[in-house]
Amino acid sequence: MEPILRLSVTLVTAFFFLACEDDSYEGDYYGTDAYYSETSLNGEQYEDYGENPYYNVADNPVSTFSIDADGGSYTNMRRYLYLGQTPPAASVRVEEFINYFTFDYEEPAGDENIALNSELATCPWNSAHHLLRLGIKGKTIPENDLPNSNYVFLIDVSGSMTAADKLGILKVGFKTLTDNLRDQDKMAIVTYAGSARVLLNSTYGDEKDKIKAAIDQLEPGGSTAGAQGIITAYEIAEENFIPDGNNRIIIGSDGDFNVGISDKDELVELIEEKRESGVYLTVLGVGSGNLNDRMMEQLANKGNGNYEYIDNAQQVNKLFCHELGKFYTIAKDSKIQITFNENAVDSFRLIGYENRVMEDDDFDNDSADAGEIGSGQTITAVYELQLKDNAQGECGTFDFRYKKPNEDLSRLISHSIDSNTKTIDQSSENMRFVSSVAGLGLILKDSKYKGSVDKAMVIDLAENAMNFDPHDYREEYLELIENWSEK
Repeated sequence: MEPILRLSVTLVTAFFFLACEDDSYEGDYYGTDAYYSETSLNGEQYEDYGENPYYNVADNPVSTFSIDADGGSYTNMRRYLYLGQTPPAASVRVEEFINYFTFDYEEPAGDENIALNSELATCPWNSAHHLLRLGIKGKTIPENDLPNSNYVFLIDVSGSMTAADKLGILKVGFKTLTDNLRDQDKMAIVTYAGSARVLLNSTYGDEKDKIKAAIDQLEPGGSTAGAQGIITAYEIAEENFIPDGNNRIIIGSDGDFNVGISDKDELVELIEEKRESGVYLTVLGVGSGNLNDRMMEQLANKGNGNYEYIDNAQQVNKLFCHELGKFYTIAKDSKIQITFNENAVDSFRLIGYENRVMEDDDFDNDSADAGEIGSGQTITAVYELQLKDNAQGECGTFDFRYKKPNEDLSRLISHSIDSNTKTIDQSSENMRFVSSVAGLGLILKDSKYKGSVDKAMVIDLAENAMNFDPHDYREEYLELIENWSEK
């Protein structure tokens, strides 16, 4: 399909359903810790976490962070580019750009639910540096072996949800998930506007018409009592809790909570309390104009879940059909610790994950909250490194801790990071494609570390990494960038 035609079809379909050459950087090269600030653009709320700085390995050899399985920042960016606009820099979380995509990683072996891999190649936007790709693959559970599900839809039906790209697309999405329910799965629906209401008590998946009829009743109106809706949804989820099952609340909202608890920190505290119930949380953001991205991303982060933004009907299919396995957690409290070898690496910078950085001591602390990985899901992280002129030994050690869903003690797996390097052109498709996506993130974030990266480089890297492309998401990415007017 021609790029312009495909872009038009994407927008029309959505509406229908809705009815490095320079090796120096300006400024402080080694920087300071990432900063935090709130940003409002046209009524939309974002939180700017800055950028991770460079660290000298001789002084700081260890890097620790929680994984991030979200993809919301990427699809929010896509919305802006389709409209011919540049997304606000504060909205760009590079790790979510990367983890929107699935990579060609090997399945775990033996009793583990996680497999690790790594790769080192020259940095395309800074010829004096290298990129280190860390790959994580969650065990793929066959559909017939997935645990029974206890879903609670928590749907915002306040007045701010009237627009077609809000409640309308959520109704399409929830009906799509209903179609994919097995007979033994359960679904309940809670709505909230001025108050919370149980629209549908927990109903088995063999009554799909009944569930869809309830979804059809959804109509917007009133203010937004989000906290009350959250409390009610957790009560329903706990009443119908399935031991060893998939117990999950799925919130659909623009994040505009304005009744009861509406402060982000108080809502996050509520979610942190509720996550101890063993119920996972998925947050779906929709719409524009008053999107509260900062609120929803943090609720998912603290609620043992993930945050996705739905910008069109194709994204509905991605979430509720192609990648349904992500709703089934196979690894919780997942965190990474890299220990660099000072004889091989001079300095490092983690690209993205700014709001997931952890204290090094928390890596061994099983009470420290971290991220979740779903069935078949891949997670990728990228470091930019300056290697020693006469590097000796391995680059370092890649340690990973996680808990199986129904266990309280973490498991440790380790992977040695080979110091053998390749040019970016000789590297794997995984490395070339992740370099393209990370480079786009650096451009849109207007990063001081972006070096010589530009649109042409992003396209070239992607064009040479298209063989592995389940459901054509890489092809769509390439067309999006080709039609983007870089400013």
